[in-house]
Amino acid sequence: MIALPVVTKRDIRKLTLDELKAFMVEHGEKPFRAKQVMEWLWKNTASSFEEMNNISLATRELLAQYFAINGVKVQNQQLSNDGTIKSAFRLFDGNIVEGVLIPHDTRMTACISSQVGCSLTCKFCATGYMERKRNLDAAEIYDQVVRIKEQCESQYGTPLTNIVYMGMGEPLLNYANVVKSVERITAPDGLNMAPRRITISTAGIAKMIKKLADDDVKANLALSLHAPNDTKRNEIMPINEANSLASLKEALQYYHKLTGRKVTYEYIVFENFNDTLQDAEELFQITKWLPCKVNLIEYNPIENADYRNTGEDKLLTFMKYLADRGVQTNLRRSRGKDIDAACGQLAVKEKPVEA
Repeated sequence: MIALPVVTKRDIRKLTLDELKAFMVEHGEKPFRAKQVMEWLWKNTASSFEEMNNISLATRELLAQYFAINGVKVQNQQLSNDGTIKSAFRLFDGNIVEGVLIPHDTRMTACISSQVGCSLTCKFCATGYMERKRNLDAAEIYDQVVRIKEQCESQYGTPLTNIVYMGMGEPLLNYANVVKSVERITAPDGLNMAPRRITISTAGIAKMIKKLADDDVKANLALSLHAPNDTKRNEIMPINEANSLASLKEALQYYHKLTGRKVTYEYIVFENFNDTLQDAEELFQITKWLPCKVNLIEYNPIENADYRNTGEDKLLTFMKYLADRGVQTNLRRSRGKDIDAACGQLAVKEKPVEA
């Protein structure tokens, strides 16, 4: 018996509008059908061709013959005592990534992933101890936002307001797909969210920060700093060895010059590591590089690392030191740590499933 090759259908969301128009014409369809299909895929977030009820059955069957919609599904979700919702998202190939809905009095934030695992090895981050299996495509990133948006509206009866690329993976190592997902999320025929409500967070890849500026990507930028000098940063973030603070300074100043946008520094305050007034002074000097704000973040311990959150008194003293010097400083309290949904805790515990 001869084994027939397995035919994998292309995800239709990988096509551009022009490519889909060409397909329609080639198969005897009117080109305007392409725009209708695209609207169903992105604006109406259809998960099947059957849902496209203003398109003929014959056309839907044609699309199903050649294409698939590789949607992201919620395999499991957990509700924290503080209202945070963590989701395990199943991808079409059985891989799983995690995303988080973080409720706040003034905003509802989706924290989304850009890679399955992570190739960086930040010592304090649970995801950094995972193997990077692959990048997410733009549609998979987009779908996380859609699923979390649905949770937000269902659980809280309010719209999603903010998106942060701070989940699993390094966004700037999946640059093309991340940028395309931002374009779709902000597009009028997509989710139509305001670019100022979207933040891309990076561990610090200087050349890609410059590329964000060159491409005028419509999103905010956050740098996961976490240490105020190269010696300490090398210890906890090996990426710094190839992207020193000097190179990041140059890249960030270039970014600000081209875009005019502020940058956010994310700074986890670890006990007896980066929580002294000397550390605060060094961080203050970094804030002089360009217009910025600082988010001080409570640490959430993980099994693989010995780092601990600094004491409350030290944390407040550190914050006051910056604030007294005119630095816009926010304190990000830990959310969702009882379900391992807090900053640095995302590490899929569920087994990947066969597609």
